[in-house]
Amino acid sequence: MKFRLSSIMILIVSILMLLMPLVAPGAAKKTKPRIDRVAEVNGAVITRAEFDREMDRIIQRFNAAGHKLTATQMDEVKKNVLDNLIARELLYQESKRKGITVDKAEVEKQISELRKKFPSEQAFTDTLKKMHLTRESLKTQVEEGLAIQKLVDREFVKKTVISDAEAKKYYDEHPNLFKQPEKIRARHILIKVSQNATKEEKEKARKKIEDIRKKLKKGEDFSKLAREYSEGPSGKNGGDLGYFTKGQMVQPFEQAAFSLKPGQVSDIVETRYGYHLIKLVDRKPATTVAFKDVKDQLEEYLKQEKVQKEVQQHVEALRKQASIKTYLKTKKK
Repeated sequence: MKFRLSSIMILIVSILMLLMPLVAPGAAKKTKPRIDRVAEVNGAVITRAEFDREMDRIIQRFNAAGHKLTATQMDEVKKNVLDNLIARELLYQESKRKGITVDKAEVEKQISELRKKFPSEQAFTDTLKKMHLTRESLKTQVEEGLAIQKLVDREFVKKTVISDAEAKKYYDEHPNLFKQPEKIRARHILIKVSQNATKEEKEKARKKIEDIRKKLKKGEDFSKLAREYSEGPSGKNGGDLGYFTKGQMVQPFEQAAFSLKPGQVSDIVETRYGYHLIKLVDRKPATTVAFKDVKDQLEEYLKQEKVQKEVQQHVEALRKQASIKTYLKTKKK
């Protein structure tokens, strides 16, 4: 995946994105019957309900992306989910051993932020119910997740430093990641034509765009005509589409737009949306982002990568010292 300046976030610990989704499961009571557990970590039970909740979340993501998992892939997902649940439990137990505590105010703030993501209180309550969570169990799990976050921040994030030399080395060794492709800014006027339009409807739309083109040739303002006639969403903004690169627009539109010079208006262009007139506003050639402009973001990115690797190594060390029993069964390959 390419390193993009626009996607660099404020430094967070990548491993926590894997280890702590909406809420982080914590240790369950040891009195749970074995049928309700998928693992035990130093005596703490990871329940089937926790496992199923994680599986549902991941399967929904695959379904939303249009991917249907094979039996082999499903087994791999189950193994990864269980490994992550065990890792979270190991890190939570480590936080307790190191005396890390979480204030009630911190928990309430986190829950309040979570609540804001829902349109109503009822929607929030319904989601908790679907996840088989109560308000109290949510508080417990959020508290455990914050404890893990504090552990990673104290033991890894604050101790990890990326030097200018490391950042420059990465920059020099990955030049393609810092290239920005040519981009243009254009306006357009669209007269829509539906996919099942009749010959008469197409001719009517064609005549309308031709009449607009005549007005442009007479010197009328493109933006004004776009606001008056364009049937696309950008019409209210004078047809302004902002800057875009190749691959972002449908092919006939892209070919016409990139062939123009600034200030030039295209011939009538037909796409699956209808008929267009395109005016090129500006063109920015392909460039490479200078190191000085990307240094801070790159150092954050590399720090994130290093912390993730160190936490994963630490989890493996904790696994070797822990008593872990798993009860999850998968189909044999």
